[in-house]
Amino acid sequence: MQSLEHDERPWGCYDVLLDTDFTKVKLITVAPGKRLSYQSHNKREENWTVVKGELTIVREGIEHTRKEGESIFIACCEKHRAWNKTDKPVQFIEVQTGDYFGEDDIIRYEDDFMRSDEFLEFAEREDNSKV
Repeated sequence: MQSLEHDERPWGCYDVLLDTDFTKVKLITVAPGKRLSYQSHNKREENWTVVKGELTIVREGIEHTRKEGESIFIACCEKHRAWNKTDKPVQFIEVQTGDYFGEDDIIRYEDDFMRSDEFLEFAEREDNSKV
């Protein structure tokens, strides 16, 4: 299947498979030992279904494990992260529903790659203090 969009990230990559006014569907690949930022969204909810490997999900501070064919629901505004604790790539399908699906509807609380909102605000203040 041809993806509509492919994006490489420090934790792996994603491919957009469907993008409409009412849903967005992604195939997300998480590299071994990597995890996405601990984040939430104000304008969408997500259903994740693991299609390859075993995924650890942290939702509101509680760890859940899902294997191939198993799913988890992430409600709007819930803090969550995907984490590959294995030594093989993990893939899951993310189905977003809501009224906005932009990448700017991400509030990052923790991030292994220094992309958390708190870190970015600190870096911007430091940058401005040097001017």
